[in-house]
Amino acid sequence: MTYHIHPLGDQGLCISWGNTIDIQINSLVLALAEHLQQLQLPGVLDLIPAYSSLSILFDVRRLLRESPQPYDYMRKWVELEIQKIAEIKFSEGRSVEIPVCYDPSLAPDLERIARQSKLDTTEIIHLHSSRTYRVYMLGFLPGFPYMGTVDDRLATPRLASPRQSVPAGSVGIAGSQTGIYPLDAPGGWNLIGRTPLRLFDPNIAEPALLRPGDQVRFTPISLAAFQKNIAAP
Repeated sequence: MTYHIHPLGDQGLCISWGNTIDIQINSLVLALAEHLQQLQLPGVLDLIPAYSSLSILFDVRRLLRESPQPYDYMRKWVELEIQKIAEIKFSEGRSVEIPVCYDPSLAPDLERIARQSKLDTTEIIHLHSSRTYRVYMLGFLPGFPYMGTVDDRLATPRLASPRQSVPAGSVGIAGSQTGIYPLDAPGGWNLIGRTPLRLFDPNIAEPALLRPGDQVRFTPISLAAFQKNIAAP
């Protein structure tokens, strides 16, 4: 696959395979990220996989010990590893079930999406919860999963004016993507439900509940079940 490499400021570079939502490209991105992580090249500070790109942040001072041109040094290393891409395999993601309450009190945009799509809310809930979603990337907020893709009938543009505060656990739709807010935060996704699960906990070894490559299914639960679980320690 054709790719391009460009600088990210003076302490990083980005490998891009275009601007698209594609499982094959995303699998390649995640496989390369996992491969480079295992190599542990001195000077690499962080690897940030996205839908169709991989960003690498590096320690310029550390790489100056290897070359007077840190960016060129890092780029050559990356290009050598990309040549091995056919041999690189990405570890299969986990299957994760996320309970979601689609009660109107927790889903302020559900009825509007139903009107726009000419479906009733029961059909919206069925369409959203009957599909398996791939976690393409984490971003925007710590642990926020960008997942896709929703049924075409559910695809809805982001809100013209973002909300000043969206409760943690809110499940939303933006375009063909679905996602979950891990923290209370401003946001412009269309909210159709909420999960009682905690998506991000900085006090545990693996703070984010979901990882890129995971396969997620939503399971509808009642408001009573939501309230019971949200109150649990």
